[in-house]
Amino acid sequence: MAKVIDANLYWFPEELFTNEELAERFLSEVPIQYGIKGSLKEENGVRRFVIEKPVGSPNLDYIQGDYTLEKELSSLDQAGVEGAVLKLSCQQEWMSLDMCRLFNTAMAERVKESKGRLHGLGVVPPQGTPAVKKEIDRCLDELGFGGLQLSAHYGNLYLDDAAFAPFFTYLNERNVTCYVHHTPLPVQYDTLTAYTNLRRLYGRCVDQATAIGRELFSGFFTKYPNVKLVHSMLGGGFFAYVNLWFPKKPKVKEALSRFNDDNDLVVSQLKNNIFFEMSHAQSWGKDQLECAVRTLGADHILFGSSFPVRPVWLLEGADFVRNLDITEEEKELILHGNAERLYHL
Repeated sequence: MAKVIDANLYWFPEELFTNEELAERFLSEVPIQYGIKGSLKEENGVRRFVIEKPVGSPNLDYIQGDYTLEKELSSLDQAGVEGAVLKLSCQQEWMSLDMCRLFNTAMAERVKESKGRLHGLGVVPPQGTPAVKKEIDRCLDELGFGGLQLSAHYGNLYLDDAAFAPFFTYLNERNVTCYVHHTPLPVQYDTLTAYTNLRRLYGRCVDQATAIGRELFSGFFTKYPNVKLVHSMLGGGFFAYVNLWFPKKPKVKEALSRFNDDNDLVVSQLKNNIFFEMSHAQSWGKDQLECAVRTLGADHILFGSSFPVRPVWLLEGADFVRNLDITEEEKELILHGNAERLYHL
């Protein structure tokens, strides 16, 4: 039976639920100026942070007790999963450097307490300042993290924006793999907010597909060839678009060329620089996951569960992958090999 590494286990410092000062600091950084509101609520003695985007539309929840070491390890044991990579859930979009340092230190302690079961990815704001570079070095060299985690966009800017050039220049120098998490909604989202599933599920897919398209067509990887990005939610279902976005040159001469058919460089960068974490296997369905493997390649897909959003995605997720009609070698890559390679586990 294939070894399993869950490449998407959400984590949040439990201390923030009980330390009023830290909770207030955390909430003060949620950018209401971008239509995002954070609050701390309590129901039946259990506290939870609720993030609304836009205001009035809950899009994220962090619930007290979901992120304890005991719950993480017991759930991994129950699922038959050897280890996991710890992630944040969207709040990396707005966290300050000071808050990032706090999260990194706490995550490193959790990794240490797990005795090899859990692995960390550092978080920093996407700035090329000396202070941010110092924290990147601390994450990679001192804390032993296998990469960094980013947001698909920050405010109204996707990662290909020139504002982030000094940051990615440094990541390119350090050959860093970055996990790119979706945000609660894409930059333009007015038509997606009315219905819960359209907002909370499809909105994340729109954000990821937009991010990937901008990274590929902007020349991002020409400038930063050593940076590898692992996109969540299978890149927003990117396997459905991959052939559509890169049309082959027509065999019959056309009077007017409506598309860019010279895509060899972009396709090579897609293969070398972009990878896809599924976020949760069952929600895609068997046919869709098998299509993703055929289209993207098993060497580009990572198993992830988004635990604790829906525990069944962890408890039954690996078996769902094992039951796909793909080769045993492909299952090995998806369930653990790709995560081990990309994050240096």
